[in-house]
Amino acid sequence: MTTVIMHTSEGDITLNLFDDKAPQTVKNFIGLATGEQEWTNPATGEKSNDRFYDGLTFHRIIKDFMIQGGCPLGTGTGGPGYEFDDEIDPDLKFDKPYKLAMANAGVHPGRDGKMHGTNGSQFFITTVATPWLNGHHTIFGEVADDDSKKVVDKLEALPTDRSDRPTEPAIIVSVEVK
Repeated sequence: MTTVIMHTSEGDITLNLFDDKAPQTVKNFIGLATGEQEWTNPATGEKSNDRFYDGLTFHRIIKDFMIQGGCPLGTGTGGPGYEFDDEIDPDLKFDKPYKLAMANAGVHPGRDGKMHGTNGSQFFITTVATPWLNGHHTIFGEVADDDSKKVVDKLEALPTDRSDRPTEPAIIVSVEVK
């Protein structure tokens, strides 16, 4: 199990990643966090190996549901310039809060006639049990400890506007792989 520390403007969130249950998703997340995974800046079209998550925001916070980050545009519409399929493990369920999962736009048909996932860089951390999400989003980790859960709760409590955007930026300062 890989552990990462997400340093945020509200404190540190330690996350245990499920390498054995969602290896492609964990590899992608770590690669973006460290700069090992190349990505394309959606604003400029330029390829980069910069640390992807550093300086991004939690652009969407919905009380009694989740906090979402990982959009390079800060709008919920951007990603790393590529998409990959879900890794749904039937043993992992949204049966309690503090699950780390990939945000996606569902699936779409590819040129090969098969359905393909829309995972990229956006993720969310649940703040309540969300069983209606089972089978629809890759769970690839969970919040590791009570101090980290308090930071997630602090983020969830931030004031938001009518579009669920924090009124003051909630920043992902960096993601450190332990």
